[in-house]
Amino acid sequence: MAVKHYRELEVWQRGMDLAAECYQVTRAFPKDELFGMTSQIRRSAASIPANIAEGQGRESTKEFLHFLSIARGSLMELETHLLLCQRVDLLTTQQLNPLLLSTDRISRMLSGLRKALENRP
Repeated sequence: MAVKHYRELEVWQRGMDLAAECYQVTRAFPKDELFGMTSQIRRSAASIPANIAEGQGRESTKEFLHFLSIARGSLMELETHLLLCQRVDLLTTQQLNPLLLSTDRISRMLSGLRKALENRP
């Protein structure tokens, strides 16, 4: 069955969950990080499902693949910010690990979707 709407994509749903988790965890960051790490994490996290949605809404598979590539880049950016936050004691290992599990799963899902689209007749 073909996907009729981006909201049907599990990878988009997981991306939305991850973005919400990132918003939640950054609420505890110091106020002096509001325009620093808090903003960077929230923007990169929100960019993941936003680019999946935009790509699915485009007219061609080529454009969808392009936006999936951007989503993957945002995912790697988010991972980097999260790892840095642990290094500078803004996140504990207990906070970081579930987020990294989510980023890993989403990364694998994005790769699978890309392969499926590339193999389309």
